[in-house]
Amino acid sequence: MFLDTPLYRCEALEPGLGCAVSIKLETANPVRSFKGRGTEVVASLLAEHGPRAVVCASAGNLGQALAWSGRGRGLDVTVVASRHATVAKLDRIRALGATLELVNGDHEMARDRAVAIARYEGIRLVEDSLDIETCEGAATIGLELVDTVPAFDAVLIALGGGALATGVGHVVKALAPGVEVICVQPLGAPAMTHSWRGRRVVTTESTDTIADGVAGRRPLRAVLDDLLLVADDAVLVQEASIVAGMRMLLDHAGLVVEPSAALGLAAVLEDRDRFAGRHVVTIVCGSNVDVDAYHRWVGAGSLRGS
Repeated sequence: MFLDTPLYRCEALEPGLGCAVSIKLETANPVRSFKGRGTEVVASLLAEHGPRAVVCASAGNLGQALAWSGRGRGLDVTVVASRHATVAKLDRIRALGATLELVNGDHEMARDRAVAIARYEGIRLVEDSLDIETCEGAATIGLELVDTVPAFDAVLIALGGGALATGVGHVVKALAPGVEVICVQPLGAPAMTHSWRGRRVVTTESTDTIADGVAGRRPLRAVLDDLLLVADDAVLVQEASIVAGMRMLLDHAGLVVEPSAALGLAAVLEDRDRFAGRHVVTIVCGSNVDVDAYHRWVGAGSLRGS
């Protein structure tokens, strides 16, 4: 269901980027993001060994995935999210049968609330990027990447809490050590990148980015330690470049993606010389986007020839 997602070279993108580009399409599944890879592991273990109730904090994609995986196994799923999260993501969490609790603050406040619920009710807390199952799920992407031919030179990974980057990064560095692992984060949500660069946890007071899926303020020390082992670089990109990447994926690949999924292309757009003549893989990690917001960012008439 979530494994063996499409991976293909997208030559239509290449003239605008100046390098060979392959896409790992992690949106071709029932929850339209890579998060189901990890929640399937979590839910399977809980269904076998209990407890039957589970809670997580989510910007939207993890919550959908956990709700989907839990529903099929009879688990009681609670998702805590910010009231300001993408409406389409929240609606889908409800539609999948999870209990949704909204907090008035940001994702970090939702995380604190999820911890409190788990402690008070004695149920399983799923912490994205910290729980090994979420990283193992992401690691399966890495396994699928290194099995590909021809070889690629770099993999561009959206960086938020770190599950995707550490999971993919560990596999790539173990099995294809010559491949450069490059993490990409918005300038408006730079906490993990600053932490990686400084080799210590750096928190920020706020975030300001359309890439809601990676908009964290408080990196986890254990996740940073893992990231330091596997990431070759961590770069920050501007909002305009994220939008340009989204527009390119629509115009040249026919893909509607959420901002986090365009971070890889944004990195190439901002540093073409670095990637010139190389073969890069970008992980298109999610496509759960509010339609009205998407049109505002990308433009309703963007698709050429329509």
